[in-house]
Amino acid sequence: PAPAMPAERFEVAAEDGYPIRGGIWHADTGPVVVLHAATAVQARYYARFASWLSGQGATVLTFDYRGIGESRSTPVKDLQAGWVDWGVLDAEAVLAYAGRRWPDRALCAVGHSIGGFALGLARTSDRLDRIVTVGAQFAYWRDYDSRQRRAMYLKWHLFMPAVTQLFGYFPGARLGWLEDVPRGVVRDWSRMGPRFESSICSALDPADLAARHGATRARLLAIGLTDDPFCTEAAGQRLLDYYSGADRTHLRIAPSDIAVPEIGHFAFFHARFEQTLWPLAAAWLLFGRLPKDVPGRIVFPTG
Repeated sequence: PAPAMPAERFEVAAEDGYPIRGGIWHADTGPVVVLHAATAVQARYYARFASWLSGQGATVLTFDYRGIGESRSTPVKDLQAGWVDWGVLDAEAVLAYAGRRWPDRALCAVGHSIGGFALGLARTSDRLDRIVTVGAQFAYWRDYDSRQRRAMYLKWHLFMPAVTQLFGYFPGARLGWLEDVPRGVVRDWSRMGPRFESSICSALDPADLAARHGATRARLLAIGLTDDPFCTEAAGQRLLDYYSGADRTHLRIAPSDIAVPEIGHFAFFHARFEQTLWPLAAAWLLFGRLPKDVPGRIVFPTG
């Protein structure tokens, strides 16, 4: 079936004036949830999940980062935007908008892949009540799955920046690698080390960047899939350690835990997991807890 359409479209200006666009699925009560996408993934990819979550009792906002999807208002080759811009400017604009529009409702967030990193760079993340991340990490190559690390390094850290140098941006849509990507994002991805603040290119003070995630006081559920080559246990925990002020739970789920052959980095948001994986996110976002029969194992906190 075609993805459910949002009931409302919105546009909000980031601090530097760049227009960020997205959609809203309304619910009369319950929390307001802002969904932060993965790199090079359009917001519409999450439409079925957003529509379903709205039906459970949450107002849900999805949005595209600058240069992606509906927020691509200038040629992508003219954008310098990196991951810090997506978090400090774009995620902040939408979180702040949601907080202003629904001031009396709990503000929550979902972050997929880099989205779980970007949302913590937004100043308004210190107002979040609950967070769910899925496959969230910041692409430090030594954390990749050891069986695929060499191929992934060649693809994402050598080939992608080389092509970007040629075109001025990464032409992902033309190559069948999701969406086109601004060169700043490619630069950040390809150069990422064990500490993001010392690897990423930004005019902001590294100490300030590193402290932003720690200001979040939310209850945070980090969901990792054991067959996700990007978000290994080490990669997920590396990002989770930055959220030092949050009440953190790191849950690892294997495909066999829910009787499927694979899940990987992207499939959590596929409709076939409406009965198995989606209720985990809903229970956390709506009630701040996991169901009693939660699949998988909790690796943090230990003991």
